[in-house]
Amino acid sequence: MKLPAVDLSSHNDTLWAVILGALLATASGFLATQLEAWFRRRERERNAALLFGEVLATIAMLLEIADDTRATGDPYGPVTMRMLVGARREIDIYDRNREQLYDLRDAEVRAKLHILVLRLTLPLDGVFDLAAEIATARATVVSPRASKTVRDAATERLVEMEQRIADSFDFVLENAKNIEPLVARLRPIARHTFDNYGRVRAAATTGVVSNAASTTAKDADETAALA
Repeated sequence: MKLPAVDLSSHNDTLWAVILGALLATASGFLATQLEAWFRRRERERNAALLFGEVLATIAMLLEIADDTRATGDPYGPVTMRMLVGARREIDIYDRNREQLYDLRDAEVRAKLHILVLRLTLPLDGVFDLAAEIATARATVVSPRASKTVRDAATERLVEMEQRIADSFDFVLENAKNIEPLVARLRPIARHTFDNYGRVRAAATTGVVSNAASTTAKDADETAALA
């Protein structure tokens, strides 16, 4: 028995339509996936620039206020040290989010940012260590139980440590000059100016209590408590 002939030409249009539809669906799916990944990368980069820009702007503001309070009363009194502690906490925020650094595509910005944070961290930690040693040396100098030899040695160390802490603080401020150029590099990525920190800094300066006033108030509180 002879089978009837099948006319394939009548199905060519349908076959090519199916093939073309499959190709278009594959291409559109691929492009959609790539576009979504691109948007995600851009969003992560913007978030990273916002975070690090905020951290740097805050550090710059706190260091400027600390420099102002250093000129009044005890150079490294309570107010100055609180500002430096605040700056160190901002660096801790950077450390906790350092993996976001790699969301920034500009390798030069990444390198400058990381090096700047390191150059700020080391002398800041040195300031804290020296402040603790200075407090101990001052206590020894005024202690009635210490011998004259011990007090004289503590006085000599005190002069040396005061110079070292001043040098460390000056080194922090010298490195802080690199913050603004780096923030300027982050502005277009973050699509944010960070100018609000300048206004906050101006307002904070007028409300900052000097080291001498803070120390006087603390002494008054302690006297009242003893009374």
